[in-house]
Amino acid sequence: MKPLTVIGFLGSTLDASKFGPTRWSKWRPSVGLTMHEDLRVDRFVMLHGTAHKRLADYVAADIADVSPETRMDLRVLDLVDPWDFEEVYGKLLDFARSYPFDPEAEDYLIHITTGTHVAQICLFLLTEARYLPGRLLQTQPRRGTSDGAGVWTTIDLDLSRYDSIATRFAAASAESTSFLKSGIETRNSAFNRMIDEIEQVALRSRAPMLLMGPTGAGKSQLARRIYELKRLKHQIKGPFVEVNCATLKGDGAMSALFGHRRGAFTGAIADRPGLLRAADGGMLFLDEIGELGIDEQAMILRAIEDKRFLPVGADQEAASDFQLIAGTNRDLGTAVAAGAFRDDLYARLNLWTFALPGLAERREDVAPNLDYELDRFAEREGLRVGFNKEARQRYLGFATSPEASWLGNFRDLAASVTRMATLSPTGRIDVDCVEAEIARLRRLWSASAGVDGDAALLDAVLGAERLAAIDPFDRVQLAETIRVCRASRSLSEAGRALFAVSLARRTSANDADRLRKYLARFDLDWPALQTV
Repeated sequence: MKPLTVIGFLGSTLDASKFGPTRWSKWRPSVGLTMHEDLRVDRFVMLHGTAHKRLADYVAADIADVSPETRMDLRVLDLVDPWDFEEVYGKLLDFARSYPFDPEAEDYLIHITTGTHVAQICLFLLTEARYLPGRLLQTQPRRGTSDGAGVWTTIDLDLSRYDSIATRFAAASAESTSFLKSGIETRNSAFNRMIDEIEQVALRSRAPMLLMGPTGAGKSQLARRIYELKRLKHQIKGPFVEVNCATLKGDGAMSALFGHRRGAFTGAIADRPGLLRAADGGMLFLDEIGELGIDEQAMILRAIEDKRFLPVGADQEAASDFQLIAGTNRDLGTAVAAGAFRDDLYARLNLWTFALPGLAERREDVAPNLDYELDRFAEREGLRVGFNKEARQRYLGFATSPEASWLGNFRDLAASVTRMATLSPTGRIDVDCVEAEIARLRRLWSASAGVDGDAALLDAVLGAERLAAIDPFDRVQLAETIRVCRASRSLSEAGRALFAVSLARRTSANDADRLRKYLARFDLDWPALQTV
């Protein structure tokens, strides 16, 4: 059994008694909980105010008499008003964040019998939110006897009984979701709902998670924030190990992931623990997991399920207990059908799957992410840079329009902000700087979305057979039309973007109808382009 630590308040009334032998027949909760044969307390962290130091020393001495194996840790926690919820919660939260909890090496019980009712509620709240990583402990006297030990039980309180706690807990949950978003006040409702669900899964489950989304959508950053949230809540202790599986090729992939024994192959001059072993007790993020070979996938599955794997050239298995997050920009379901990805591994990963949208699908989040990137630049370079009003309006007007394809997603935005901030030595980004950056982004996206990009896009929408029946001239036009449709919120908005020049030369036009008829030439319609 792991050592047991109890954390609780000194009871200034319940723990007090006359200095005499009769005190042993009186139930004193702090002393009594160390008198049970079925509850071995290895350490007792007792919180008390400066004014009650004498009583704390007295109680500690009595505990030493009845339970010499219990180490007392007296902690001063002065409260101006012990009935002030905000003060008590704040100081207990500071205590919880500074205490060196080690849930893997110790068990914790949070004693809520002593202290004011406010203190008890705060202890419950912090335990429920995992700032105090233990179970709640309640003690009470044994009725009708002079037994000083009393009785004890671990309990689960119903959160819904306390409106104040429910409110505070909701605030703590909101703090966690904000943490996952790096504090960015995102406005996309679908993305916010997804982050809410990820927060619940991250704190309630150790099962693997799969993050899907295009390159630059933020999979790596989100995985690290999930790890940091779990670490903050004392649910994980080991390191965060990130692996880009696309860089693991050939025989070196096995060695990098699972390690090898000295002499296992030419060049193996020393033992190598491998990345899975490095993640023991922590979190492993396998980015682009769809790039792994079939053999590596089989060993990863075994490592997930059994926490064991065989290093290259080893006779004995190695062990590693890690939590897994996988990332991919591929459709793993399609890869399974093509025989490129193991169906059993996909089934194991697919319990919690979250599809991160690209920036083009979250245009309302460009503005808050723009401010976030400016803050990151200031932290990185030590220089605060901002936009003048006209420049910010011009940049956001372009960045949120269908013309901005954001092929690199948030990486493109980060690079764009870095360029503008670097080229604005006065600390103010002006309209000329913005216009130059817009021209640069247009060139970048035009080069990236070349013929190969068109072919891939049309193949995904039409299929190879229908694509083969379309002239090359029409393919270029249709590919750009599809991109604009996917980036627009309505058929009318897409029509305005596609026919903006010709519209300026006419007094009236129905661009939505014009676009609808164009799509019909290829047996396409607006709903189909939003779901493919």
